[in-house]
Amino acid sequence: MKNLTRKQQKMLIRILTAAALLAIVKLLPPLPDGISLLWLLYLVPYAVIGWDVLYKALRNIRNGQVFDENFLMALATVGAFGTGEYAEAVFVMLFYQVGELFQDYAVGKSRQSIAALMDIRPDIANLERGDGSLEEVDPEDVEVGSVVVVRPGERVPLDGMVLEGVSALDTAALTGEAAPRDVGPGDDVISGCVNQSGLLRVQVTKPCEESTVSKILDLVENAGEKKAASENFITRFARYYTPCVTLAALALFLIPTIALAVVPAASQPAFLAGTAWTGWLHRALIFLVISCPCALVISVPLSFFGGIGGASKCGILVKGSNYLELLSRTETVVMDKTGTLTKGAFTVTALHPAGDFAEQALLEYAALAESWSSHPISLSLRRAWGGEADGSRVTDVEEIAGHGIAARVDGRAVSAGNSRLMERAGVRWESCELPGTIVHVAVDGVYAGHIIISDLPKPEAKTLVEGLKAAGVKRTVMLTGDTEATAKAVAGDLGLDEYHAQLLPAGKVEQVERLLGDKTPGAALAFVGDGINDAPVLTRADVGIAMGALGSDAAIEAADIVLMDDNPAKIVTAIRISRKTLRIVKQNIWFALGVKFAVLILGAFGMATMWAAVFADVGVAFLAILNATRCLRVEEFGK
Repeated sequence: MKNLTRKQQKMLIRILTAAALLAIVKLLPPLPDGISLLWLLYLVPYAVIGWDVLYKALRNIRNGQVFDENFLMALATVGAFGTGEYAEAVFVMLFYQVGELFQDYAVGKSRQSIAALMDIRPDIANLERGDGSLEEVDPEDVEVGSVVVVRPGERVPLDGMVLEGVSALDTAALTGEAAPRDVGPGDDVISGCVNQSGLLRVQVTKPCEESTVSKILDLVENAGEKKAASENFITRFARYYTPCVTLAALALFLIPTIALAVVPAASQPAFLAGTAWTGWLHRALIFLVISCPCALVISVPLSFFGGIGGASKCGILVKGSNYLELLSRTETVVMDKTGTLTKGAFTVTALHPAGDFAEQALLEYAALAESWSSHPISLSLRRAWGGEADGSRVTDVEEIAGHGIAARVDGRAVSAGNSRLMERAGVRWESCELPGTIVHVAVDGVYAGHIIISDLPKPEAKTLVEGLKAAGVKRTVMLTGDTEATAKAVAGDLGLDEYHAQLLPAGKVEQVERLLGDKTPGAALAFVGDGINDAPVLTRADVGIAMGALGSDAAIEAADIVLMDDNPAKIVTAIRISRKTLRIVKQNIWFALGVKFAVLILGAFGMATMWAAVFADVGVAFLAILNATRCLRVEEFGK
């Protein structure tokens, strides 16, 4: 019983007590003729096991919520008492409560993975005061700019930047990956990670409500509000189904009973001959027990909840079951190149100066012009140059979207970017056949040469494409703002179906619009990007998936599904989880409806006993819930 909650333990004790009392009553010798106290003996175990169901039914009737499972079970069992079926009434209520206990336990198990994720919320922050002393405070009370100290073994309470200390951070709770992340002075750290070794002094850069851990937890907690079409169907179905079957049970009792009273025995049809009104009441009660929609109402949401919980254990955050359902129908996967399929760690591989410019001068002008940008290409240029960027040397910086940078370096007008920027500046540029991104540089309107920067594909990228095709994805597409030659080389190496290069942000949206028009009706298109530059495309796709979103506010806000690390193979894992979840949902729907309707028909014709009714209700719910818990078992692709 140690794995049960206190509420579940109390219910288990009630079930065992009621079962023992029922067994005692069954084993009692027959009462003397003329003594009709048998119903009182059976009423004791019935009250022990069913008082809360009766209370809920009466309370809901008072509140205007009549047609639910409590009403059906109360009506059926009280009616069984009225017809002298005392033992059956107790058995039905007993098995119903067993089913409720198992349901509550299964829901608790499915919540454990998300509950584990909730443990990433830090409870305290060690706030450093002006005199150097530390005070334990609530993270919500820490202001931006304050300094907190994170000891080994503690969670980082808020997003910030390391001022002092070197350590390794365990990000497994956020990313699902075991490999620690090394940090030192100047590195950004995010809340929720565990400090494994050294002492860290961290300057807070975001308030608690805007921290990474708060955004993630808010995302998970609100995932249940966005229901899949299957869940909405079940909700609507139960709303009409329960009153309909109640009226059908009433008609099953009243019509034959009235016919028995008004139609002479000699003229009664065959199905009425030799029956009594109590027999028809018993059939109606069996009909009510069978009709209880627990299996559908419980197992379908539980399946989606399990799928979302299983995904979260792998570092895949799904914002709602509707997105999980859409992902299962994915036919086309469109991917950004940089940071998704490639490492995003650019390296200068060639320098081609023009005219009187030397290689070092070409690289210096480009690095200084790009010194204010945080783009990976800009970072690679500064790393290759190796000098210290002096802000006083660079003025009038203008970043031109989809083109590059224009700035004044040492008083000279410098343009660094793609061929479109050169054409815009009226500079004649030279082409290059080498694969990679070409950064053209012009100084005072004179072409200074170009720099080749390469970005290698991630080791998992080829496996990703193979996994997508094995999962039934019919079309894999890469969109990039890079050159035609680079895009062609990457697409060919990875085995992509098609690619589109030299796209501005608006061009990516246009391509996604075109691909949406080409897809099969009912199928879905998923776009995978970094969530920062690709927010418009992530929003426009049927399903937006953000890659490597650890600490990225833009990714968490724009995407429907968030992959917390840079492993693209998790896209395949997410699709597999979604398809497994939808497969289990459909199995539960067809199984529950099939068994219920079959036994309902048998019950209407008097061919089903109360035991068959119990199986059609509790038994089917038990099996459906057991099937739904399979969603929690997740096998990561590539592991």
